[in-house]
This record gives sequence, structure tokens and C-alpha cells, in this order.
Amino acid sequence: MADDGDGAVDRAAAGPAVDDVTAADDVTAAEDVTAADDTPGSDTAGDAAPPDDAVLVVDGIDSGYGDMQVLYDLSVHLRAEEVVCMVGPNGAGKSTVLKTVFGLLEPWAGGVRLDGDDITDTAPADVVRRGMGYVPQTDNVFPPLTVEENLRMGGVARMHPDDVIEGLYDRFPILDEYRDAEAGDLSGGERQLVALARALVMEPDVLLIDEPSAGLAPSIVDEVFDDVAAINDLGTAILMIEQNARAGLGISDRGYVLDQGTVAFEGPADRLLEDPEVGELYLGG
Repeated sequence: MADDGDGAVDRAAAGPAVDDVTAADDVTAAEDVTAADDTPGSDTAGDAAPPDDAVLVVDGIDSGYGDMQVLYDLSVHLRAEEVVCMVGPNGAGKSTVLKTVFGLLEPWAGGVRLDGDDITDTAPADVVRRGMGYVPQTDNVFPPLTVEENLRMGGVARMHPDDVIEGLYDRFPILDEYRDAEAGDLSGGERQLVALARALVMEPDVLLIDEPSAGLAPSIVDEVFDDVAAINDLGTAILMIEQNARAGLGISDRGYVLDQGTVAFEGPADRLLEDPEVGELYLGG
């Protein structure tokens, strides 16, 4: 893992939650939904061959916590400027995927590539510098700090973050309105936007988002998904997990359905939403 200096970058870029890695809840461009063999350890649990334009490739990873294996030969990929949503029941391993990709967990087998470079076992601070951001589900802002200070923490590894931060204020005016307010005094949706924006200060090519709607009032959920879509419009590719599966898939290009640490189904997001088997088993009918 990172040394003390890199640890400061980890916490600044992703938030307080990077200090607490625990066993949390945790396709190619095919025209149809693909059902993978859902047996743990199956060779068909994920992408057979990622496309050449993939910016993120997760290749056959096994991962877990201590002696407890959570992921089994899991493969997914993400193209440039794409939104991909991973859904599935609690305990399926969704959060474990993001933690392993970002370097918070060391994979037992398999590998991770970012823009063609092997980043397997790379410390989170270096993953950030290479172009990946991460927004944890909880503890993703520094409550005593102002919005401005939170954003500057996200750019702690940049020499001159001011222009990027001002650009984020222009793109998300509510952040500018509350720049001097403490993050802990904001609403849940506003705090989530601060967390998302802080991860953007390093201008990542890929952003990992863990449950962006978790704990939010239903009236705020649509606003948060609008923010996620706006971030994607800036050119950032997004791999997110979302318990509100229909909403998450609704703003996504493709999706993966995880079950028991493997990919059970994969395909275009709209096809997953329309698939009767996926709907019955994972989307509440």
C-alpha cells in the first residue's frame, strides 16, 4: 500500500472512507443480453474479450477480505466516455470490484488495465495520478471543511487546481453558491455532488462511483443521477454500482448483473431493463 504521503493523497482524492476497507455490500457491444455461467470460478463469468477501445479492463480477478473470497474470475470493461452500471443483490461483490480496481484491495488473481497500462497492485494515490477517480458510498466528504476546501483536497496532487475548480463551479453553480459552507451542513444530494466534484479535480479519464443514490430521499435521487450524467457529458467514463438498479441502468450505456461474485448477465442497459429473466430475478419484476 501507499506510504504516509501517498495515504494523504488517497484520503484527499476519495474521502475519509479510504481508511476503512471492510467487507461491505458487497460485454462486448452485443445486441442481446448475455447470460454467464453463474457458478463461482466459471471461465464464463464476464467478458470473453474486451474491445480495443476499452479504457478500463478488469480481467479475471479473484478478490476478497482475509480468507473470504468474494469475487470469482470476474471480468468487466469500460469504453471511453461510456457509463456502465453494475447491479445485483446485496453481497454480490459490487463494492469489492471497485475497491479492487482502485487498489484498496489487492486481487488474488487476474489483473486491471487502465488505458492499456497494467495497474494491478498499484497504490490508490498512483491510480489517481494515472487518471482514475473514486467516490465511495459513505464518508465521501470532509464534513468540517467548506465546499472549497473539499475541492482543494481533491486536487492535492495538482500543482495548480484553481482553473479546474473554477470550471467545476461554472458547470455546477450550486457548488459556487455554497463554496464557503461546511460540507456537513449541506443536504445529502449536495454532499454527494461535492464528493463527485472533488473526484473530478484531478480530471480523471475514468470515475468509479459506489452507490450514488444511497441514503438519499427519493426526491433527490433524480438530481444525483442528472449530476452523474453531466459528469459523463464532460468526457469522463463512469463505472458505477447502484442498488436502485432501474435508475442506474436508465442512465447507462451498458450493464453487468453480478451474483455470488460473478457476472450473471451483461449487455446494453436498455436490453437488461427489458429482459424478463433479469427483471424477475434482479429488478423486482
